[in-house]
Amino acid sequence: MRTLLELRSVEKRYDNGTLALQGVDLAIGEHQFVSFLGPSGCGKSTALRMIAGLSAVTAGQIAWSDALTDHAQDISFVFQEPTLMPWARVFDNVWLPLRLKGVSRQGAKSQVDGVLAKVGLEQFATVFPRELSGGMKMRVSIARAMVTEPRLLLMDEPFAALDEMTRFKLNNDTLSLWQAKRFTTIFVTHSVYESVYLSNRIVVMAARPGRVIADLPIDEPYPRSDAFRATPQYAHWCVQVSQALQKAGDHHG
Repeated sequence: MRTLLELRSVEKRYDNGTLALQGVDLAIGEHQFVSFLGPSGCGKSTALRMIAGLSAVTAGQIAWSDALTDHAQDISFVFQEPTLMPWARVFDNVWLPLRLKGVSRQGAKSQVDGVLAKVGLEQFATVFPRELSGGMKMRVSIARAMVTEPRLLLMDEPFAALDEMTRFKLNNDTLSLWQAKRFTTIFVTHSVYESVYLSNRIVVMAARPGRVIADLPIDEPYPRSDAFRATPQYAHWCVQVSQALQKAGDHHG
């Protein structure tokens, strides 16, 4: 598998002296689905923000496999909250990243319509965010992230606030998009079950300072459906990952 980007001895120290991440070494492969899992305060979201270029690296480096210096165009970010513009209809919310690149509304129409269809919201293009449920708002957010066809999708606990049924549905939507578009995903979650269901690799982090203490390949085929959750293999991986997470909790610096 070709490497997309590498974190090399990455460290993050805040101005107040807090060491949030230390000595993080990771190679992220093309078309991997990687979950960052760990206790609160272990630097999962911090690592994501540094990969996105939203936060500076204090030491070490984040290096892409190609020679380009600016990868802003290659990255999309889905935050914990949907962060939609309340005054804009669903279509215009999804069009926004293309609009910022100078693509006209008409020029963007087929792309926006296509990605709304992929997340099952083609009927809701003219609706305002306030008329949508929490799960639908998050789907709009995912559609907006996907419309630029990124090489790397970063997702920071996007389903944490949703009920279990909606969360399962969005897990499946995310996986089908990932398989169709073949981008790389880094997904931050607190949930062992969610990480095992989605990922082909789980990076377990320990807190204070945040560092990688386990890197587990989840060697199960895709596509995965709800039936996968009832298999012995799924249960086996959940136990393995839970044990690694337990160790992470014992590794306080």
